[in-house]
Amino acid sequence: MGSHYFLCSLFLLSLFVSRENQGKWGERKLRLVVFCFFSMFFFLKNLGGIRMQAGGEEYELKQMRDMAAAKKRWDALIRDGKVKVLTPREAGYAVQLSSKTLLDVRPSTERKKAWIKGSIWIPIFDIDDTFDAGSLPQKVTNFVMGGWWSGVPTLSYNKQFLSKVEEKLPKDTDLIVACQKGLRSLAACELLYNAGYRNLFWVQGGLEAAEEEDLVREGPQPLKFAGIGGLSEFLGWTGQQRAQAAREGWGYRLLYSARLVGVFLAADALIIGAQQVGRYIQDIRSH
Repeated sequence: MGSHYFLCSLFLLSLFVSRENQGKWGERKLRLVVFCFFSMFFFLKNLGGIRMQAGGEEYELKQMRDMAAAKKRWDALIRDGKVKVLTPREAGYAVQLSSKTLLDVRPSTERKKAWIKGSIWIPIFDIDDTFDAGSLPQKVTNFVMGGWWSGVPTLSYNKQFLSKVEEKLPKDTDLIVACQKGLRSLAACELLYNAGYRNLFWVQGGLEAAEEEDLVREGPQPLKFAGIGGLSEFLGWTGQQRAQAAREGWGYRLLYSARLVGVFLAADALIIGAQQVGRYIQDIRSH
């Protein structure tokens, strides 16, 4: 079935590029939009077939139930005082004044942009760099359903997370656990508590909620920007970048406006290139 959809997409493309160079720009752009629409439609239908084979709606419902159950467990850890809550500013004070250890459990894509000075980095989830029949559908799904826009890669659980923590940190360590938004760090706190760690502190809202003066940061970008990526970051359309633009004024906005213009120019260049290829193919056929 997938090959049929792929062939249909190729057929639509051949129709687009083999037409004579006639009509107005708007008509040619309309044909490109129609082609892109149908290509994405066929691709998503094919992807839907793959996902149905993997369990489809039952798989998604299982994920939702697992997430709801995990949230109840995490709420109980906090409610029972097994994991103490800190704001980013309180975490900064604790690291500087009481020598508590900050454990950064973010994936490498976020860590390399910004990190806390003196923190220990052991990701609970990291980039899934496997390319096999089992992981490829998940990677494609992640990209199509928003990864291209947000830049969030496909992540997989780090099976060595606990062993690496135990190797570096004794179980009586006062341990502050942080991630970018505060969710994965809660999962890490649950694992650590079940493994015997009893002095656990969770950074509420994650490092993204921190102001620059809250923690001693190292790295090329602000902490708030460590979790963004993809086309949305390139165009400056994330909430963090809009807030930055409001503070810095027109110079910052002009940069991303220029990038947006560049995207449109690149799209026009691709259209022109497709037309040139179409004319070249037509010339070959005529000879």
